Amino acid sequence: MSHTRLHPDGVERCVWVTDDQIYIDYHDQEWGNRATGQRDLFEAIALESFQAGLSWLTILKRREGFRSAFDGFDIEKVATYDQEKVASLLLDERIIRNRAKIEATIHNAQLVMTNNVDLKSELWQFAPTNPITQESNFSWKATSPESDALSNHLRKLGFKFVGSTTMYALMQSTGMIHDHAPNCFRRIRKDS
Repeated sequence: MSHTRLHPDGVERCVWVTDDQIYIDYHDQEWGNRATGQRDLFEAIALESFQAGLSWLTILKRREGFRSAFDGFDIEKVATYDQEKVASLLLDERIIRNRAKIEATIHNAQLVMTNNVDLKSELWQFAPTNPITQESNFSWKATSPESDALSNHLRKLGFKFVGSTTMYALMQSTGMIHDHAPNCFRRIRKDS
């Protein structure tokens, strides 16, 4: 089974990348890049949480709507959201209108603010020492021992919607794990 696909533009990419330009741009410019900023990591947790049970493309197409609806994922602002704000978010067609996920995002922001959580420190301590997925017997996984440990750690801290599969996706998207497939142009560029 091939893990890459030659796209019409002549570029070999991970097989999961469709011909949708927003997906191509995300794969080519973002997925797997190192993210360590507090706001960026909070956004990653929130968006990965909203993605649970949905395709990532669904989230990507609504990402700008999410950013607008959640004040640019400004943690301090999101932490102040009340039930009136939740009600308005539930009416906002630019986002995924799931009460539990909206409330989890607010809860997680409050947790970060109340406990002065340094997301870089809390998340990146679980990054594997070798972030590049082994080329022999390559396959994409849904979880790893590191994502299991990260999920358990965040749950103990009180975070919500941070299961191991969600955390593995976060580790991939923020560069903790470099999961571009063998022969993908991003893997080749990253390895060299």
